[in-house]
Amino acid sequence: MTSKEANHAASEGICQIMPDAEVVQIAVSDGGEGFLEAFLTAIGGILVEVSVRDPLMRTVQAKYLLNGDKAVIEMAQASGLTLLANEERNPMLATSYGTGQLVADAVRRGAKHIIVGLGGSATSDAGVGMLRALTDTFAKGGKWDNIKALENVRFIIASDVKNPLCGNNGAAHVFAPQKGASPQDILVLDERARKFAEMSTRHFGFDRSEAEGAGAAGGLGYAFLQYMNAECKSGIELLLETINYSEIVKDANLVITGEGSADRQTLMGKLPMGILQHSGNVPVCLVAGRYTHLEELLKAGFTCVESISPHNMPLEEAMRKEVAMQNLENKMMIIAEKWLSLHRN
Repeated sequence: MTSKEANHAASEGICQIMPDAEVVQIAVSDGGEGFLEAFLTAIGGILVEVSVRDPLMRTVQAKYLLNGDKAVIEMAQASGLTLLANEERNPMLATSYGTGQLVADAVRRGAKHIIVGLGGSATSDAGVGMLRALTDTFAKGGKWDNIKALENVRFIIASDVKNPLCGNNGAAHVFAPQKGASPQDILVLDERARKFAEMSTRHFGFDRSEAEGAGAAGGLGYAFLQYMNAECKSGIELLLETINYSEIVKDANLVITGEGSADRQTLMGKLPMGILQHSGNVPVCLVAGRYTHLEELLKAGFTCVESISPHNMPLEEAMRKEVAMQNLENKMMIIAEKWLSLHRN
């Protein structure tokens, strides 16, 4: 489900039990899929459609948001895992070239402030593909130092990933397995990234490979930090600031947020934690397809944690969109009943 679809399903469930409830729906994203939609709702602008290369260098249509001299790019549009069939996943081949094409198009249209949402990537190329696309577009003689078009462009990368580029906590070791990498592939990808960082350090005289966010989106974060002097911000923090979330929520009785799987990692700066931290004293209910580490989640401050999936439902069935939306609606009806009963007493 997109954030918008989940909001709609949850709202339907609540309003069936509490028809007079005022339900405010806010589309959110931490930098991955849905980031573009969330910012379009928040700041307006136009969606620009561009023909770019997907992770396997096939032509695909991708969109980004343009509002005056501001652009918002969701890297998953061009370089996302969802663009590949399961059997096509291969971070040894996948490239971030298409994301570079989106950046180049935004710059050509006059963008001076570019926010790039990093999440849902199919790649582990340390952003080399993205840099190649920019070099192909702007560089005279193919040299990075000759690119003048990017000199006055400010980049912010939106990611909740704190991992460095290389090592056991780096992009390859932590994230490449879910993108189709074998144990041997992981070692090769990590070594590639390390060598690229060493070469870049010699060239620039500084090293951003250990910076927070460098390991995001298969190391694409590193390329923005090292080559574009980007600033890294939490994706959800950036969005909540933009929409003035604290003001919207201050008079609410209950906030409902969610994610696919809630566990200990939720507490490491993921989207629901951003919501929790900015909701003040308003109770926050966390719903998920499944959850573990319940005590830790409750201790962190969530009022309740609920799984929307019936315990005997196969995962494949539970992940079908129409089934998930119905499960969420059903769970919201149960939560609304509990809420009414609690407040009647």
